[in-house]
This record gives sequence, structure tokens and C-alpha cells, in this order.
Amino acid sequence: MLTVLDRALRWSTGLMAAMALFSIMLLTLVDVTGRKFFSHSVPGGLEVTEILMVIVIFGALPLVSWRGEHVVFDSLDAFIPSGLRRIQQRVVHLFCAIAFAWMARLMLLRADRFLDYGDITVHLQLPMAPVAWMMALFLFVTALVHLVFVFFRPPEPAFHGAAQPGDAA
Repeated sequence: MLTVLDRALRWSTGLMAAMALFSIMLLTLVDVTGRKFFSHSVPGGLEVTEILMVIVIFGALPLVSWRGEHVVFDSLDAFIPSGLRRIQQRVVHLFCAIAFAWMARLMLLRADRFLDYGDITVHLQLPMAPVAWMMALFLFVTALVHLVFVFFRPPEPAFHGAAQPGDAA
């Protein structure tokens, strides 16, 4: 089951974040080239970049949580018995699931407010509600990831802290 979820996250949120990042790089190249050689930048380029950054950041969030690649404070782990550490990890994942679900709910409320007020971006006149709905969706998926870890042991993270003495450089 965890393998299926890993693949689903990589091919959904991970791929979306990667495509958005590539689009930012391409847009920046076209924008800078246009300004340098043609004295014209891409109209609304900043707004598009901001929306794409939302996709990069919030799209990568579920995958980062799934892989355990976020910042971890583990200075006391050596002093905590392994049984207690497993309980602590489950409680932390439950707290994270609740926090991300709460943030998703708040973002849904904000998206509905954007829709009610008709909020749009300044230059391109794009509606802001769909962007906020997408943020809420990614936050909700992140909450589900942490909820899964309350009941199942997470996969080992790819990186476990700083290099230890004697590690190859």
C-alpha cells in the first residue's frame, strides 16, 4: 500500500511541482532575454511566476512530508527509548495531520471569499480563487500523508542529518 502511495505522490504532486519549476525557469529565460535584446518583458510574468511558485511550494509539500525530507529536530532521540520514540512520532504525525487539515480548511474559506469578492490578479486579471483551492487541496493531501503515518510506519528518509565524522566527502 505504501508503495502505491509513494508512486501516486511522485506522479501527481511531485510531477506538478517539477513542471511548475521548469516553467518558472523557462519563463525567466524568456523574460530576461526579451528585456535584454528586445526591451520588452513578458506581460504579467511576475504574476505567473507567483502562481507557479505556489504550485512548487505547496505541490512539493505532500511529497516532502511523505519522504521525511523536512527539517527534523532529533537531538534528543538518542536519549529517548525506541518504544517511546515511536509513540512520540505518531503523536507528532497526528498533530501535523490536524494542523495541515486546519490550514486546508482556512484556505478553503479564503478561496470562497476570493470567489465571493471576485478577487483577481492585477495585470492578467486571473481569478485568485482557483489558486487558493489548489493550495487547500495540497494542504489536505499533506494532512492525509501525516494521518497515514499515524497508523503505518513511514518509509526511511533519504537523508538522515549532517555528515558524520569519517563519512566520505
